[in-house]
This record gives sequence, structure tokens and C-alpha cells, in this order.
Amino acid sequence: MSTAIKQTESLQPDEPSAALHSCLEQQRQAYHSAPNPAYQQRKADLLALKQMVVDHQEDIIEAINRDYGNRSRHESLISEIFMSIDGIAHSLDHLKSWMKPQRRSIDITTYPGATNRVIPQPLGVVGVIVPWNFPIQLSIIPLTSIFAAGNRAMVKMSENSIALTHLLQEASGDYFPAEKLTFFEETGGVGIQFSQLPFDHLVFTGSGRTGKSVMASAAKNLTPVTLELGGKSPAVIAPDFPLKKAVERILFAKLFNAGQVCVDVDYVFVPEAKVEEFVALACDQGAALCPDINSTDYTSIIDQRSFDRLQHALADAEQKGARLVNIASGQPANDQQRKLPPTLVLNTTEDMVLRREEIFGPILPVLPYRETREVVEYINRHDRPLAFYPFTDDKKLQSFYLDHVMSGGVCINDALLHPGQHDLPFGGVGASGMGQYHGYEGFQAFSKLRPVFHQAKFSTMKFLSPPYGKLADFVIGLLLKLKS
Repeated sequence: MSTAIKQTESLQPDEPSAALHSCLEQQRQAYHSAPNPAYQQRKADLLALKQMVVDHQEDIIEAINRDYGNRSRHESLISEIFMSIDGIAHSLDHLKSWMKPQRRSIDITTYPGATNRVIPQPLGVVGVIVPWNFPIQLSIIPLTSIFAAGNRAMVKMSENSIALTHLLQEASGDYFPAEKLTFFEETGGVGIQFSQLPFDHLVFTGSGRTGKSVMASAAKNLTPVTLELGGKSPAVIAPDFPLKKAVERILFAKLFNAGQVCVDVDYVFVPEAKVEEFVALACDQGAALCPDINSTDYTSIIDQRSFDRLQHALADAEQKGARLVNIASGQPANDQQRKLPPTLVLNTTEDMVLRREEIFGPILPVLPYRETREVVEYINRHDRPLAFYPFTDDKKLQSFYLDHVMSGGVCINDALLHPGQHDLPFGGVGASGMGQYHGYEGFQAFSKLRPVFHQAKFSTMKFLSPPYGKLADFVIGLLLKLKS
């Protein structure tokens, strides 16, 4: 391990700037000394990343549990451990083919004998700002793409992931030197200074408000950014789709991690005539999925501020005329453990907090509709969502929704599962983000797809050199004729 930046180093409020700059300089020097790692080195980095997760699986689960207050063990296994290892396995399977130079076509009438190709090469040092809701998945999956592309990485963890951050700082040095990977703790102001560093690329996952600040900081260095910002992702249940099946799938998504998921169903459109049936089915399914909110299977809200925000949003809706339906067998909220029962909200209006802001909790507004156009018009009046969930077996209706509703990603007849498809890119659009990664698109995002033109021994450009005369007129005229 390098002595310049120790992996276990804890930053004090007055220290991060120097430490961050020192680490960046150290990683940049290491990049310049070995700017294009071969396949074997990249493979070794990915295997080391996987081994770090596997070796510390139980420690990771326990650290996340401590940070949350209570985080379902099975949700950590599925969303953090499995998703991370599965993503690394996918990249290892395809890395050799991704790294191959791509032959591109050449215009033989203009450049006879020349060749074109595109060579994917590493950018250098990539910064990653990780949120608290899936802190392993949202650090390891970007790192998978970053290392596959041959880069180095600095990772800034969330202030709500302190136990996990300390674990990663201590453990990562056994698998990577600091000039390859370093984790930083948020101790106040670190995130701001981190986003101001002149990285070769910066990845941020979090709120749109913070994303704007991150992008503004990065712009000062002309640092390209990948922003994953969430938003209000809708589901719509068509009349033809089995309502019970839709309820089961939507509530599984809504209760997972207590709704603290950036691609979760934020609200659902239900045919007006089926709203009460939806409520009844949701009450049955809610009681089955969450028989006791005090169980360790049901995840806590991350902190008191978030818990208070969600309770305020429910109170705001009820005060303005909404109908609240507790679908956890009527169990009240547990203030001490920050357990909030899953709740449907009906009769909502545009002035309610729940309709204006991303919910990020186990609360589901139910919006009735009569015609498909109502759904499309409502969604398109608002910011483009990170995800869209149409439930219908009607192929024409599926196509209609795909054509008329723009979103970051789409999952048809289910929810929450598309980010787990490693051969699909993941990313937002408009207010829900920019850029994409995962799988091959992740490899591309952190590579410079460098175009290389190789001129032939004999160049026809000599016929177009000044001083221009009849020969140049003839050649240009011939080329225009050929292209017309």
C-alpha cells in the first residue's frame, strides 16, 4: 500500500482538500505510468473487486444494517451482494470482446487504401459519489465498469454510510493499492470538494438538487458527468392486465428497502372502476408481505430527517383531503426504529407534497384514470422519470406507451427489475439524469472511443492541394458527381 494516501485515513473537516488532491495526483501519475492496462490486468482488478465483496459479505451486511438502524438481511443479499457479483461476472464474460478495436468503413473513392478503426482506451481517474440507499451496489457496479475500461477510481461514500465506509477503507487496501482505488468518508464538506476535483469523469447518484450542484462544479473543470437522479417514476395498470398480479408485483417493489429506491414506483394509475378492488387486494398483499413492520425483514427509514419528511407528507395529504390506507394490518409507525407502515394514498391533488416531490418511502399514491391519453398527458406534463412501468399484455398499447412516454428505462409488466439486466444500459433522461452505464455501455462510458485514421502510402489528397486549378476542379467535380 502506498504511504501517500492510506486506505484507512479518516478526513477531518479541515483536511479533505489536501488529501483529495494528493490522492488524485497519485492516481493520475499511476495512470500516466501505465495508461492502457492489458486484458489480464483488468481481469485481475475485476476478480479482486469480486473477492473483496465475497470475503467481506457478512461484514458488509452488518455494516449496512448498522447504518440503517435495521436493513433486511435478504434485501442486502439480493440488492448489494448478488447484484454486485453478478455484474462483475457479466463484465468478465465479455471484457475481451469489448476491448477489441472496432474496424470502421472507409470511403474507397476518396481514401483508397486507407483504414479506419476505433480503439477503446482508458480515460484516467474517475470519481464516484455514492448514495446511502444501495451503497455497495452503487459503488461496486460503477467500479466494475471503471476497472473494465482500465481506469482508476476515487469513491466518496455517503454521510449515512459511516460504518460501511470504515469497513471499505480498512478492507480495500488488502485488494487494491491506493493509486488504484481509494474510499473517502463524508465528514462535512467532503462531497463539495470532491465534485470540484478535475476528474476525467465523475459519476453521481442522488437527488436532482444536489446533482445540479455537482454538475456545476464539474463544469468548471470541463469534467464529463454521469448523473443518476431518480424522480417520480409512474406505473400504469391497463384494464386487460390481471389486477391481482399487478398488485403483487408493484407492492413487492414498493416495500423493497421500504421504498427507498430511485427506480421505485412513485405513483400508480389504476382504471377508475377498479380502484376499490386495487385497494382491497393491496391490503391483502400488504399484510402478506409485511405481517409485522417491527420485523427485521422490514427495513427502517434511513434517518430521522427522512422519517419526519415522510410523516409530514402523509399529514399534508390527509389535511388536504386525501384518504390514507395503511396496508400493514393497520400497524402504527414505530418512531424509535423509524419503521413506517406501507400506505396507499387516494384522492390526491396537485398541491400535495406527495404529488410534487419524489416520495422515496413506502407510500403509494393511487391515481384513477379513464382513458390512456390521460395517463400520457399527465406524465408528459412533468419531468421525465427515471423509470416507467406499464402493465399490459396488449402489444399495441405497449408500443403506444413506449412511443409516447419518454423515461430513463422501462420495465413492462413488472417493476424494479430492469437495472438488474446487466446487458441493458442504466441511466436517466432530462431531470432524471444523463449518461448511462452497466455492462457494455458502462465500459463505453469510461473509455475514450478513440478514432484512428491510417492513411495509405499513396494519398489522393495530393490532387486537391493548392494552388487550385483545373485538376482540382476536375477531381472535386468527379467526387460530387459520384456522391450525387
